[in-house]
Amino acid sequence: MDSEDKLPDPPRTLLARSLASERLHSAYLLSGPGEEPRRAAEAFVRALVCSAGGPEPCEACPACRRSSQREPIAIDGTGKRGPLLRHVGDHPDLFWIERGEADTRVRIGQIRELQRALRLRPEGEGRRAAVIADAEWLNVEAQNALLRVLEEPPPNTTLVLVASSPASLLATVRSRCQRISFPAPAEDLLADPERRELIDRIETLASTHTPDLLDWAAEYRGARAEAATEVHRLLETGTAWLHQRVVARVREPGCDVRRELDAHHELSDCRKVLDQRNANPQMVAERALLALQRAIR
Repeated sequence: MDSEDKLPDPPRTLLARSLASERLHSAYLLSGPGEEPRRAAEAFVRALVCSAGGPEPCEACPACRRSSQREPIAIDGTGKRGPLLRHVGDHPDLFWIERGEADTRVRIGQIRELQRALRLRPEGEGRRAAVIADAEWLNVEAQNALLRVLEEPPPNTTLVLVASSPASLLATVRSRCQRISFPAPAEDLLADPERRELIDRIETLASTHTPDLLDWAAEYRGARAEAATEVHRLLETGTAWLHQRVVARVREPGCDVRRELDAHHELSDCRKVLDQRNANPQMVAERALLALQRAIR
């Protein structure tokens, strides 16, 4: 495979590179299915305050010992049966927000509590960080409150949003974050009947005529938020399928995977377009399906 034609770096590599360069963004958005984005977010913020200054927590310094995993305190979005937020471990400068067990949303009170905490002086002299897990469950009021933090971030503070599907976040929130996507592992996709059905459909694109492809794209009409979520699912599944296809084909002598790589980059561009405020999900789906079709024809 040509050095110019390669798959993007793994998400954790991008985070490690950000730490190593010390060119940190004030906000990150980690997106993808499963628990890996949450685990990566926790490791990233722990590494931010680690005295060793490496790409991962050293687990030996005082900061790492304080931020090491303990039995998490149950969060309650109303603040009645538990705190609105908690610390990572018991590190005073690392905060964690997620949905409460009985909540269907991350509430505005939780974001306001984070704003209050970030106005206080940090206990240490290094960075502070906050992880907002379940970010796709922020209601509109909470997102608008968060937006004020993103627009004027406190000094030496990093926010990390984690969302399985970022399409439900306001475009103004997404645009202020450094985006890092965690593709679904191919084996997980194959185990998911709904995604397996979508992969089977993608694999028919080689023989799909243009009118039928356009009819498929037209299925993504409708309410923008719902359509964008479904198109994001298409992009995520198509990206993972392409990755699996490239990995399998590079083992073949004299293989040429440039079409697959071109499609991979095209789907990455589609994801950026989909995040724009006035994006048309149907047109993004059409562009993605054409790219996938070119990859296998």
